[in-house]
Amino acid sequence: MNAPERLPLPDIQSQVDLRNLAIDGVGIKDVRYPFTLKVGAMRVPTIGTWTMTVALPAHVKGTHMSRFIELLDAEILLDAESFRALGVQMLGRLGAASGRLEVRFPYFVTKSAPVSRVSSLLDYEAIWSLSLVSGDRPAFRTKVIVPATSLCPCSKEISAYGAHNQRSHITIDAEINGAISIEELVGMAERSASCEVYGLLKRGDEKYVTERAYDNPKFVEDLVRDVALELNRDARIGSYTIEAENFESIHNHSAYARIVRSAVQSDHQ
Repeated sequence: MNAPERLPLPDIQSQVDLRNLAIDGVGIKDVRYPFTLKVGAMRVPTIGTWTMTVALPAHVKGTHMSRFIELLDAEILLDAESFRALGVQMLGRLGAASGRLEVRFPYFVTKSAPVSRVSSLLDYEAIWSLSLVSGDRPAFRTKVIVPATSLCPCSKEISAYGAHNQRSHITIDAEINGAISIEELVGMAERSASCEVYGLLKRGDEKYVTERAYDNPKFVEDLVRDVALELNRDARIGSYTIEAENFESIHNHSAYARIVRSAVQSDHQ
């Protein structure tokens, strides 16, 4: 039995649109697809949540959505440079002049407890993103969300004993102009906190982190300022946004602070 004759199928999305309205970004959002992270000599499998968009000219009716998935369906090994290359490949595959590529993924670090030295994994949320313009080097940003402990200086000062403390999220979203690892950004955030957090602690470790936080009280304002001081000293960092959120233990709301710096401001710190 002969195979049926292949019939030409209409390509509706490539038709001309007469409304004369360009679209800044169109594509796929929050699609989960695995990839392998290249960390030095290590290869770390992970799951990414991807958002991929391109600009659409005013005369084109629609983009080719399947081509985004085709890019992800290849076996992907990523570090910062290959992520940039993937973005350039996306523009070429879609025939686009500009676009945006983002992947959000869990990043695990093996940490040793401060006293017992018992090791465990702690997860951080990491986001890589690119702003793409055809012919230009992609602008690459790394974002990390780092859990930490903060202890209130005011509570410590006015209380006869004890002080209220809470878990905090410190977020760094930075334009990266050189080779800088996720761990380095995580370290900057953790050093700004009253104390870092761990996946596994023994009793001696608990005593240490409790007393460490008590001896190192920080307001939410202190968290963002201390991170900013480190970023300002690092020539590999361009523009940045730093956020800190304290999930208050004595209030039904969070305390929050943010510092935003442009690349020009950062260069002159």
